[in-house]
Amino acid sequence: MNVRIKFLGGAKSVTGSKFLLEVDHLKILVDCGLFQGMKELRLRNWNTLPIDPKEIHHVIITHAHIDHTGYLPKLVKDGFNGQIHCTSATRDLMRIMLLDAAKLQEEEAQYAYKVGYSKHSRPAPLFTTGDAEAALHLIKHHPFDKVISLGNVRFSFSYAGHILGAASIQIDVKSNQSKKSIVFSGDVGRYSDPLMFEPKESIQADILLLESTYGDRVNPMIDIEEKLIHIIHDAIQRSGCILVPAFAVGRTQSLLHSLYHLIESKKIPPIPIYVDSPMAISVTDLYEKHGLLHRIKVEQIGSELISLFDSPYIHFCNSVESSKQLNDLSGPSIIISASGMCTGGRILHHLFHRLPRENDTLLFVGYQAEGTRGRDILEGKKSIRIFGNDIPVNCHVEEVHGLSAHADQEELMKWISNIKDSPKMTFLIHGEVKSSQTLANKIESEKKWSVIVPEYLESFELFTGI
Repeated sequence: MNVRIKFLGGAKSVTGSKFLLEVDHLKILVDCGLFQGMKELRLRNWNTLPIDPKEIHHVIITHAHIDHTGYLPKLVKDGFNGQIHCTSATRDLMRIMLLDAAKLQEEEAQYAYKVGYSKHSRPAPLFTTGDAEAALHLIKHHPFDKVISLGNVRFSFSYAGHILGAASIQIDVKSNQSKKSIVFSGDVGRYSDPLMFEPKESIQADILLLESTYGDRVNPMIDIEEKLIHIIHDAIQRSGCILVPAFAVGRTQSLLHSLYHLIESKKIPPIPIYVDSPMAISVTDLYEKHGLLHRIKVEQIGSELISLFDSPYIHFCNSVESSKQLNDLSGPSIIISASGMCTGGRILHHLFHRLPRENDTLLFVGYQAEGTRGRDILEGKKSIRIFGNDIPVNCHVEEVHGLSAHADQEELMKWISNIKDSPKMTFLIHGEVKSSQTLANKIESEKKWSVIVPEYLESFELFTGI
């Protein structure tokens, strides 16, 4: 039995995670994400995969973020017709996120055609809502820790924290002679996350694929409250609005959790908080549905599930009209909108209106990948291109570290600390070059493991003749 892996994404990049595992003739794709950020990365979404999607038998998904799932509709559009495996909560999130991604693809193509800023005479979406629906029909969901058999291959999902339903994956390849374990960390959550439980650590991995988003830094979850209080009080003194780009899944709910407790403890005034993201609103309902997967208290009163998200301080913008009304909002308030890296969604309309306003504050609470508008603003660009216009950045720009749902360097080292024996190979994935290489150096120095930072489209023989 021969086992190979090819890195179709998530290599020296924090987006586009796709890992093709071949066990003899069985082809398994672990994660199937869209590339985001820099144009050279986004263009990869349009490239032909180096494998015919019809030849892939199964896709196994770690979690629902678009950089891990967003290419699924394109994969199905191009001929994939196997099973897509994930946890139950991930399935529920994917229904929301893939349909939203398809809608954005369609709207962006239509807008580009209408305004004429595309180089193509008739810009087309990467995939459609119909493609997303077709992908959703192929999903088979599983509980955590259940062993699923695919012939000589077995796999299971372990709780990873990070976001609702997120999992690490252990794939066991068994022959008459031996059994080998291949572990995909997925995105590892934090050990002191106020929202999610601690990630479950692996104890065995002959081959390890470890994320390295924050592999080059320690990102302590201390002083977050004080920083938020300081930024909010400053904005209140200016009678300004605080605009927060936040991922609809995880970050929005975590931020609402923090703001709710700051108001309840009277550390900030009860200023209105607006959640302007249809996806975030739908996702928040899922946090109540899957109440056993996180720390937030959920009560059932009659037929209703009640949690802090039903607080009178928190307002959900359920319509386009209510979203537009926020453009005229003045005075102290907080608007949370997606996407978290300012690459699309309603946040673009808010940036269009809020960036030029000197009294307002733009607050980043999550990672901003290279090539995104968020990274450009953080790096001090004086204007940002939105809808074909150069918008001046006159507002206050702030950043709070520690709210990320990704494990930092110390937590990643802790996550691998219980692996009994040195893996034959450890691949560092889902990280920019500096981050991955820094973590590689630390693991090699402290653990004496063989660590590889793979290149995009690089292949490796994992086992031969087992």
